[in-house]
Amino acid sequence: MTTPGRTERLVLPGVLTAEEAARTVAGIAATQREDGAIPWFRGHHLDPWDHTEAAMALDAAGEHERAEAAYDWLVRHQNPDGSWYAAYDDGDAEAPTDRGRETNFCAYIAVGVWHHYLSTGDETFLDRMWPAVYAAIEFVLDLQQPGGEIGWKREDDGTPVNDALLTGSSSVYQALRCALALAEQREEPQPDWELALGRLGHTIRRHPERFLDKSRYSMDWYYPILGGAVRGADAVARIDAEWENFVVPGLGVRCVLPNPWVTGGESAELALALWAMGESERAVQILKWIQHLRAEDGMYWTGYVFDDDAIWPRELTSWTAGSLLLAVAALGGDEATTSVFGGEGLPTGLDPDCCR
Repeated sequence: MTTPGRTERLVLPGVLTAEEAARTVAGIAATQREDGAIPWFRGHHLDPWDHTEAAMALDAAGEHERAEAAYDWLVRHQNPDGSWYAAYDDGDAEAPTDRGRETNFCAYIAVGVWHHYLSTGDETFLDRMWPAVYAAIEFVLDLQQPGGEIGWKREDDGTPVNDALLTGSSSVYQALRCALALAEQREEPQPDWELALGRLGHTIRRHPERFLDKSRYSMDWYYPILGGAVRGADAVARIDAEWENFVVPGLGVRCVLPNPWVTGGESAELALALWAMGESERAVQILKWIQHLRAEDGMYWTGYVFDDDAIWPRELTSWTAGSLLLAVAALGGDEATTSVFGGEGLPTGLDPDCCR
């Protein structure tokens, strides 16, 4: 059972006390299966990205054995081509419900593994995970397009879907930086990955036309910042340009325009992005607002339809709780979390912008 003494690093006035953080961590732990899988909630599906996000939150809370079990689940159930399926029924590896293999889902293991290594300093863990990370990144980069963007996925029959998503490619950008950090730690340079990272960062910053238009979704607004590709004045301008469209004062962040629906996960991720660009006060304000989504057991409802005053959907998701804990950990200065989301010390790749 998680105790408040292990979650003191997750205290944030107006957002979480140590006792409240302990309940949230215990809620994620209760969702985790004995084999290490972390579905959205018991009886629902697992996807590899949200599974990893929840594992990172466990590490931020000091639950390193549980986090390691989550990464071991990924290693045991990786497909021969380095991928994972997009969804598994209740985290059962024998019951995939979506056999598409999405690139950002597959790449995210690198973020989680680097975060766990920074949290624990466990070289043995790093060595054990490296083959899985390497295979996953190779799978993802096989779908990089000539312009630098990352194709969305492969279908079950192997057909590539080359259309690119800005949110997904931004997440892959973060994952590539963490993968290169892992490679550096192992003294195994990956120059092809450095080139791929540079091309990807350039197209995220300079070529929005190379991505499908998903500008109605708040993730496309803040993910280039959250993933680390956009910083400085460009980040400030990007946030300010859409703030009034996506942010609902007192409630949180809309998931998609024009729907009157704020969601906890997007709100917590925006808070992380704001922290990463030096806007900690606004980040804390967002996290305070979404406490109306907190349930008695410490978990968080996925969203709220404010026109109808209705919690919807009626689900308490591990990844919503996980994203909030990670935002609190970053604001509290947790070293592993600030590194993977702040980007300090992460490789930047060979950036075409530098040569133009």
